[in-house]
Order: sequence, then C-alpha cells, then structure tokens
Amino acid sequence: WVVSCSPYIKKEISKFEEKVKGEAMQIIGAFEVLPKLGVFDLDYTLWPFYCECRSKREMPSLYPHAKGILLALKEKGIDEIIYSSWTHKTDHFQRIHSRAGVPFNSMLFLDDENMNIQAVSKMGGVTSILVGDGVNLGSLREGLTQSSRNWNASQKNKQKWLSKYSNKTDTSNPAA
Repeated sequence: WVVSCSPYIKKEISKFEEKVKGEAMQIIGAFEVLPKLGVFDLDYTLWPFYCECRSKREMPSLYPHAKGILLALKEKGIDEIIYSSWTHKTDHFQRIHSRAGVPFNSMLFLDDENMNIQAVSKMGGVTSILVGDGVNLGSLREGLTQSSRNWNASQKNKQKWLSKYSNKTDTSNPAA
C-alpha cells in the first residue's frame, strides 16, 4: 500500500513542509533582531531516534516541523550548523564559534537535554531552548523570543556602560 501511494504521500508531505515553512517565516518575520546562527542537536531534537542505534538501511525521518523550520531559517539568512560531535557541548560550541566567527550571543541552540541547555546557556549569552518532543514552531517562537530579550538586555547593559564611562571627564591628560 505504501509503495502504490508513495507519490501522493510525498506530495502531501511537501505541502505540509511548505505550510510549516510559511508559518515559520511569519514567526521569524515578527522579530526585528534575529540570531545569526541556529545550532541544532540531532538526536531527539531534529529526529526521534539516536543515530548510532539505527541501521544504515533504515530511512531516517525528521520531526514533522523540522524541515520546514530549517528551510525558513535558511531563506531568512540565518545559518544553521548541523554536524556531529562526540565531545561535550561546550567544546563543540567553542569549535563552532571559532569556525563560524559568530559571537555566542548571536547563536540560538535547541536541544532535548536539559544538561546541555544549562551548560551552553552559560557560554557568553547563547540562547538555549529545551525542546520536548523535537523542534517545532513553538520552540522556534520561544527561541526567537528569548534571543530577542537577550539581545535587548545586552543593548541596555551596553548603553548603561557607555553612559557611565563616556560621561566621566578624562583627567589622564591635563593638556586636553
């Protein structure tokens, strides 16, 4: 039955992915400031399994919203980095930071493991979002909302710092 209906199923899947992509584009479009880089854990974040536990002959499948979200992020100019690593997430993020040249506070990280979320969120302002049943439109909205709040807070802190130190009279050079 699946074989005879596969073109229809593929057509329906692509319609669904396009719908998700459209909704993701609307969510993304609602934010003035966006992260420069999206970082996604793989297992139980983009797909519902552990990579190392699957046969190479099995066809992997993403969570329902994952592909549409990834397509929308790409179209909106937000790079995503997906590559495997067997190191601790903080080491992994150091490498991503070095290779991509993106500041930590311009990264959005989605993962299904709270331990990773806690560790990475302490790395220079990475916005880290815990996903329950895989990445979905709700976790995208939550991530962009939190990223925007983090950016606004950092701008306020920057303004406070600038006003505090730029208003002081420079006494280091008496001739000035």
